[in-house]
Amino acid sequence: MFENFVINVNGIWNIIDSYIKNLLTNPLSLITLILDLFIVIYLFTKFIIYAKKSRVWQLIKGIILFLIIVLLSEILQLKILNYILTVFMPYGVILIIVIFQPELRRMLEQLGTNKFTKLFGLDKDIATKTKEDIYKVVIAATELSKIKTGALIVLERDININDIAETGVKIDAEVSPQLLVNLFTPKTPLHDGAIIISNNKIEAAACILPLANDADIAKELGTRHRAGLGISKETDAIAVIVSEETGKISIAKDGNLIVDVKEEALRNILIKNIITKRYEERPKRKLFKFNKKVDKNKVKDNETK
Repeated sequence: MFENFVINVNGIWNIIDSYIKNLLTNPLSLITLILDLFIVIYLFTKFIIYAKKSRVWQLIKGIILFLIIVLLSEILQLKILNYILTVFMPYGVILIIVIFQPELRRMLEQLGTNKFTKLFGLDKDIATKTKEDIYKVVIAATELSKIKTGALIVLERDININDIAETGVKIDAEVSPQLLVNLFTPKTPLHDGAIIISNNKIEAAACILPLANDADIAKELGTRHRAGLGISKETDAIAVIVSEETGKISIAKDGNLIVDVKEEALRNILIKNIITKRYEERPKRKLFKFNKKVDKNKVKDNETK
């Protein structure tokens, strides 16, 4: 087997050598080579991403371990073990097809339907995905408002607020109304603090925000509103606040607080400020450095008047 491996390596090297000689005689073929490499790398990357999210990743690790054992049995002259392993190798492909038939069928179905773009992550542009996330945030805020559960959701725009997200617990989950409502359920571990939505993901929960000065906000509004106003003053992020006292929804943006916003108005404001303004003219993203000294101003679950 080891001799066959050496022969295969020599054959691959001969192919590469002839390919390089062909490039020297025909420079235009370099464009084809670059395109070829780009497609192969792209497909390989997508395959790895897909594999990590399914049982295929475990299969890949198993195959690598199996090949290592076969190679070691050849090097160490463990002939009986090597014979048994090499005998069963031809049946490995059939075994893979049988075990992972659902995954393979799903991939083939996507290739044969209009879901082909979904297989490669091209199904939705970022603006469409962001609009869907906004609808989900509005649904969650409306539901939380009905049950008078306090909430603070921060939507990142062009200024990166990674430093804020690092003060909380990393989530890295798809945006969904159910998850947002669940995260703010009282007496749960992550209900205290703000949720950060960045790059179409719920990036972190229980995050600490910088607080606005008391003079900047009405006395009847509490810590959660001051935190939302504070982040909107120091960055271009938009904060959606739900009061647990009244159930009213507020929006903090550009250092201003809009109180008692209804569902339709909330949706329109978010779409206008996040979709329309952001994607018609995209400015360069800036990096926001959060001062860790505001840790003592951690957002409390219960608002204080």
